Amino acid sequence: MRKLSVLLGIGLLCLLATSCGLYDEYKPNTQIPPDVIGFNTDSSLIANAPAPLSWRDFFIDPLLQQLIDTALVRNTDLNSARIAIEQSEISLQMAKKAILPSLFFSPSGTIANFNGNTSKTYNVPLQANWDMGSIGSYTNKKRASNAVLLQTKAREEAVRANLISTVAQQYCLLQLLDRQLEILTQTDSLWGISLEAQKVLWENGMVYSTAVNQLESSCLSVKTQIVDVKRNIHGVENAICRILALPPQHIERNRWGSFIMPQIASENISAQMLLYRPDIRLADYAMEEAFYNMQKARSAFYPGLSLSGTLGWTNSAGGAVINPGKILSSIVGSITQPIFARGQLKGNLEIAKLTQENMRNKYVQTVIDAGNQVNEAMADCQAASQKYGYYHRQVEVLHDAYNGTHELMDNGKANYIEVLTAQESLLSAQLNEAMNMYDAATGIIALYIALGGATK
Repeated sequence: MRKLSVLLGIGLLCLLATSCGLYDEYKPNTQIPPDVIGFNTDSSLIANAPAPLSWRDFFIDPLLQQLIDTALVRNTDLNSARIAIEQSEISLQMAKKAILPSLFFSPSGTIANFNGNTSKTYNVPLQANWDMGSIGSYTNKKRASNAVLLQTKAREEAVRANLISTVAQQYCLLQLLDRQLEILTQTDSLWGISLEAQKVLWENGMVYSTAVNQLESSCLSVKTQIVDVKRNIHGVENAICRILALPPQHIERNRWGSFIMPQIASENISAQMLLYRPDIRLADYAMEEAFYNMQKARSAFYPGLSLSGTLGWTNSAGGAVINPGKILSSIVGSITQPIFARGQLKGNLEIAKLTQENMRNKYVQTVIDAGNQVNEAMADCQAASQKYGYYHRQVEVLHDAYNGTHELMDNGKANYIEVLTAQESLLSAQLNEAMNMYDAATGIIALYIALGGATK
């Protein structure tokens, strides 16, 4: 018997030694390929990624900040993400307590009557069960639950980042529409004056009616555009109200161009800044969860230990009814070593390994997509910046051309078609300039989100 105990002890030690790999910890990915964003960066920034900017440092418009603050408090999607975090935290606490024994109070009683004789029996036990599972299963399950919690937090940060970006984009769109309405209103006023002048000339026989009709048609077109822009403003205000979980109402905003967003130079961008992106951290946490699930599948091949016991009082001992009752106690321990489980253990391990490989592939693709987004956003910012000077100069040139053509027509040296062409070209250039400024703003917002800084 003594030799058997020694052999069992040696066998248990061998099992523990061979299962040491089940307790290995996952090593997170902290390096991003420096060329993933597609352009050269400052080498000093690659080693140590700069801390992400706060969205308050980026969106300096106070009215926009108020809208973002309201959205961060009231937005239902963000609040749902926060609830998901709380649920994951509860699940993690449950996983941490899974190693603890369970304790139940289960009293029972029986009344039996046989041939006029009545017997009363009772059991008042406390039952304890302690299933410690297989070697390493508890630790890996707890670590996998923690990885799920981290994924939930990363999803919340992603929702938060997208929310900030959406509010900023909608706010800039409102400012753009205000600018378009301003341009169209000014154009309507100027063209209205020209139309009245043309009508006077027509009444005096100096121009044909076709000139009046063409100019009036252009004026009516501008008026319909004004109606469309006003309707779009109403729609964007309602969209912002939905994001803020508010009833439809007017959205206060500053005039277009009152607050300029900061520019981000390409030399100040490091590939390591992508580590601040919620989707990359989410992909890393998913790999961590898959790693621990694979470890848990491996642990199923090792023996499991369970203990159960009972302590209480009973007046039934071995079929004899004894009054008063006596103390009842028992303890049972068992070790279960899987031998054949119809291929389920091996199949679960293979599935876990394939899942881990799939998560690794998704992480690589997420990093590639992130670098591509940074590259695209930077290209949009640079293109909008380069076009700004061209559009601005085009507006100046066409404005001078419009004034000159109008003077020539007043002196009888130009016809109404030349004036219409100059008017429409100027209006188109003004609207294009405003749209380019909006493209520049959205490009900067996209770049900031792509670098992961909008989550702070």
